[in-house]
Amino acid sequence: MKRTMCVLLLLCLAHNSYCWGFYAHRKINELAIFLLPPEMMVLYKPNSAFISQHAVDPDKRRYILPAEGPRHYIDIDYYGTWPYEALPRNWDSAVKKYSQDTLLKYGIVPWWIQINMHRLTQAFREKDQARILKLSADLGHYIGDAHVPLHVSSNHNGQHTGQHGIHGFWESRIPELFAEKEWNLWIGKASYIEQPANFIWSRILESAAAADTVLRIEQALNNEFPTDQKFAFEDRNGIITRQYSAAYSRHYDQRLNKMVERRMRQSIFAVASCWYTAWVNAGQPDLRRLSNRQYTKADEKEFETLNLQWKSSAPPARSCD
Repeated sequence: MKRTMCVLLLLCLAHNSYCWGFYAHRKINELAIFLLPPEMMVLYKPNSAFISQHAVDPDKRRYILPAEGPRHYIDIDYYGTWPYEALPRNWDSAVKKYSQDTLLKYGIVPWWIQINMHRLTQAFREKDQARILKLSADLGHYIGDAHVPLHVSSNHNGQHTGQHGIHGFWESRIPELFAEKEWNLWIGKASYIEQPANFIWSRILESAAAADTVLRIEQALNNEFPTDQKFAFEDRNGIITRQYSAAYSRHYDQRLNKMVERRMRQSIFAVASCWYTAWVNAGQPDLRRLSNRQYTKADEKEFETLNLQWKSSAPPARSCD
């Protein structure tokens, strides 16, 4: 009986730990909408439920598409030390130096964000509403991931330092506990990004610089905190799960000096600014006059299939828990 309960507990933990957490990804996309100018709000605000709900589609695809995984991270420390000047920022130059297989092995999130920005710009030019909304939701996800320090580290889940589970702790547990009631996630208006590649890489380097702090502070807190108070059992949707305790989580958040809140705020600003930049680069089309307003039966089937396959699939080789 105990063995069965342990297995169920582990499964529950695995299925409740995602990149930035489903809650945080949805909140980032939702709040980014309110940073947009009125000319974009006419499209984005009425469709906020879709953009928020589908913010987690890329994580669901990780469970069924092997090619999806590398799009969420980059183990940038493979390429040397900060600021990682050995790694070319240009994709073709990086492929020439390291090979495409190597880049895929260690993650491609900065380049994948640029690809999706280009696709969104094209969708704006074509005035394709369904594609604009789908790409906006996806782009928000990848930008959010780039702001997570452990998405930019080979020690992405503390597996090299005996801190397994720290990934979900930082990006899921902390926001779920404190974002709604204690954090100020409202930030100024979106800005046009003159050089998107430079902007994206600067966010990558910020995340990389913070990765050691994320690990070091948790390790120190673990050594000081009473062992019997580190974890707690809580009811999540009718299932009892083992979580980092609220007390441990609060101490960690405080020692990080609100790092998680800052990165979430920066994610919201970056998402809105990238959406805005794609729209401006497309010539600022009138978003009240778009084609392909309704999702086709094929689109609806795609969403349904994604959910069904995700729910029935095992976690990928590199999960986010």
